[in-house]
Amino acid sequence: MIPFDRLTLSNGLRVLHHHDTVTRMVAVNLLYGVGSRCEAPHRTGLAHLNEHLMFSGSAHAPSFDDALQVAGGTANAWTSVDATNYYEVLPAHNVATALWLERDRLLHLTLAPDSVEVQRRVVTEEFKQRCLNVPYGDLNHLAHKLAYDVHPYRWPTIGADLGDIAAITRDDILAFREKYYAVDNAILCVAGNVTREQAFDLAERWFGDIPSAHVPVVQLPAEPPQRGPRELEVTRDVPGDVLQMAFHMCGRCHPDFVVCDLISDLLANGKSARFTRNILGVCDTFAELDAAVEGTIDPGLFVVRGRLAPGQSMAEGEKLIWRELHRLVHEAASPNEIAKCANKYQSTSCFENLGCLPKATRLCQCEQLGDAALANTELQRYRAVEPADVQRVAAELFVSQACSTVRYFKRQ
Repeated sequence: MIPFDRLTLSNGLRVLHHHDTVTRMVAVNLLYGVGSRCEAPHRTGLAHLNEHLMFSGSAHAPSFDDALQVAGGTANAWTSVDATNYYEVLPAHNVATALWLERDRLLHLTLAPDSVEVQRRVVTEEFKQRCLNVPYGDLNHLAHKLAYDVHPYRWPTIGADLGDIAAITRDDILAFREKYYAVDNAILCVAGNVTREQAFDLAERWFGDIPSAHVPVVQLPAEPPQRGPRELEVTRDVPGDVLQMAFHMCGRCHPDFVVCDLISDLLANGKSARFTRNILGVCDTFAELDAAVEGTIDPGLFVVRGRLAPGQSMAEGEKLIWRELHRLVHEAASPNEIAKCANKYQSTSCFENLGCLPKATRLCQCEQLGDAALANTELQRYRAVEPADVQRVAAELFVSQACSTVRYFKRQ
């Protein structure tokens, strides 16, 4: 459980607080409801570039990191398809420094032309390192472009290509910030050794006078149902062949999301998972085999990925995977299997939420989904999954007509 309090300021800023007297530290987490889903084609990577620029200096803190380090703190951030998240961890008695810095870069980010170009180069190098100069770096690019026709999830957070990042102008950045970086599009959580009254007073002091921007609800095109299998074959200079299969699934807020997540664990989480028992443990076709859900707000993807062992057949690998997927449909998972996966979810959640920062981040993410209390109730949803739920959702999910397959071959 993560006990918390909630306050909504008059300008729309949602403030969450978690009191932890065990630590002398505090985490300040500020999540903006903007990610790569808010970008336009040919301006992809804009949300991620904005994240980098938030550390480039503001009117009263020319060096964000220097000001925070004086207060004994550290900071970082991340961007996803659905959100951009900033956080600081510092001694509790210096918590006001983090809020002051967040306020200053929200209102007074410098965005000097040379800073824009510096961060553009940083993002460009990151793109090269993650997507161009590493084996299988373009696999997710290929898979999402194959699976989606119209939804912005078809490009990754880092951007569709280097040309898009190069094309972003300072005016693009300013317009994007003006539209999405606002208190009424943000969730603030203060977690650690500060009281509820301290946290709410500080939030009011540093953010209460910032006017609401009345950020509009993002209207995105609904991805049409996939009516037939999609396939792509590529050859690259990589160590071995990889097979990836993606199936369209529900979004993070849908009641069946926990069933999809549990199915991924039934297939691939641990030594007793079905992929391990029925494929990896009995034949040499795959060196690795995994399954995962992407957990996006809008309908996303259930992904199965396997690295084939040297000399093994891609067709045989696909056959083995389909056999296990169909088995979930035709042979009910046992209550024991489901309970084991729920136990693993509980264990993982407990370990992930040991510090004040993971708790602050988790509360903000759940609040974006509709209610921070989801952080404390989701385990009950996993516990409530029945074998019939697994069969029903697997039957809807694992349909060849809705499968996008990338066959990634090693160059001979």
